[in-house]
Amino acid sequence: MENQNKPGSNRMLSLDALRGFDMFWIMGGGAIFIGLAKLSDWPLVQWWADQQEHVPWHGFHFEDMIFPLFLFIAGISFPFSLAKRLSKHESRRSIYKHIVSRALILALLGFFYVNNGVRFDFATVRYPSVLARIGFAWMFASFIYMNTRLGFRIVWFWGVLIGYWLLLLLFPAHDLGSFDLFSQQGNLTSYIDRIVLPGKFYQNNPIHDPEGLLATLPAIGTALLGMFTGEFMQSEYLNEKPLKKVLYLGLVAVALMVMGLIWNLSFPINKNLWTSSFVCFVGGLSLLLFALFYLIIDVWQFKRWTFFFVVIGMNPITIYLALKIINFKLATKFFFGGIIDLLPDAWAPFINGIGITAIGWVFLYILYKKKIFLKV
Repeated sequence: MENQNKPGSNRMLSLDALRGFDMFWIMGGGAIFIGLAKLSDWPLVQWWADQQEHVPWHGFHFEDMIFPLFLFIAGISFPFSLAKRLSKHESRRSIYKHIVSRALILALLGFFYVNNGVRFDFATVRYPSVLARIGFAWMFASFIYMNTRLGFRIVWFWGVLIGYWLLLLLFPAHDLGSFDLFSQQGNLTSYIDRIVLPGKFYQNNPIHDPEGLLATLPAIGTALLGMFTGEFMQSEYLNEKPLKKVLYLGLVAVALMVMGLIWNLSFPINKNLWTSSFVCFVGGLSLLLFALFYLIIDVWQFKRWTFFFVVIGMNPITIYLALKIINFKLATKFFFGGIIDLLPDAWAPFINGIGITAIGWVFLYILYKKKIFLKV
């Protein structure tokens, strides 16, 4: 835990706000809209509530992009942090050490904290985690970024995605009797995890874990997309024409989404497998969101509305970890239980969602005012 200043002029406010927007759905935003859907028959509300649930396998809902959007944002930040370290004449060895230690810390937090490895029941604990996927994908993408020029980075990006696709095409798994290359039973990614990983899988699924080993490979592509974006924003190109810069971001975003939809015809969009079509489609959507936030906040200078999200975005790891040990539901019952009791039962999920979100935000706001930010 360390003290930092509030967002200053050297920070990209749109990036902090977008990170907070992303984490908002984890800390209770999704529950608000799921609860609202129980009170309303409006088709749009019902559709958005459905988007707050992961798709079972192939396909896409908004919930499926929260994780890759965070990794994409981490990628955007890297060119800026690297330039800052180099400007202070920090050695490359020191930077590499920082990158590796960050990845290892995230993996250990995922294992001991998120997966409750502190119980030391190593035979039944889950080893993969969201934090480990973020840490290692970001780490390998950082190595590529630091050691190649833009042209070779692009080659790496497409090489990783096409290579992953070919691996799943050429080496299907038949150990469970399935001949569907991209099913839970028949894909190479899940097969490798079944024979290599100890412990249990996510939600006690006996055959698949969404944060397994091989699927970290295409996740490197997600981080690289963020780094491409960060490098573009860091450059002086079109600085005097920010609307044109936003237009280019939007065009690339749409192109990536179209590529993902076309690739989906032969390699289904699938968050569980982190398929290459998923990387393109969600990467494009993430880029489009970033372009929109950048346009509204940094170009048009509409900033007042961002404070709610910036408070969250400045402490994303904190709220992610806090949700595991702080009983926000009990606090919600204490502060909002009276309101819930006064209203019909159908209102309970909606009020609970608001309560959990509000209490989580106040918790982060106190840390924000104290200038306390958890950084890894």
